[in-house]
Order: sequence, then C-alpha cells, then structure tokens
Amino acid sequence: MAVSYKKLWKLLIDKDMKKKELEQQAKVSHYTVSKMYRGENVTIDILERICKTLDCSLDDMLYANFENNFEKAVFWYLRFYSNPTNYCT
Repeated sequence: MAVSYKKLWKLLIDKDMKKKELEQQAKVSHYTVSKMYRGENVTIDILERICKTLDCSLDDMLYANFENNFEKAVFWYLRFYSNPTNYCT
C-alpha cells in the first residue's frame, strides 16, 4: 500500500503548526516524522496519537493507494477504530 501524508502537511499549515511542534505535542520522534515526510509507513499507534493531537481522522491526514482488497479492508477497519463516532447515528 502506498501512503501519502500530503493531507497532514496541509493540515499543519492550516493549523499554523510546525513539524517540531507536532513531534512534541503528539510525543513522536523526529525520525518518525521524517519517515512520514518520505511517505514511509508508520504504526497505527503513531497515527492515532497524531489524530488525537490534531483532532482529526485518518482520512483527514493521509491518502492510501491500495494494492489489494485486504489492504483496503484493514485501512477501513483502522479508520473506523481511530474515530468510531464518525460512523454512529
């Protein structure tokens, strides 16, 4: 699965937040943010911390290009897990 975090970088600009501030507030390492900047995968724990810090969902901060249906199913499961209230009536 190819991942793009371009939405995250735009979100940081919109919130007038620097990457260093994100690292500190979300308690993630500089190395992790660098991996994301290069479009590499990070753990769901990291993504969840960033979502909570920025008050957003996975869909707000990343774009995933799925290579198969299993990857798509896992992404949707994790998307729901990160913010289940988006899907409650």
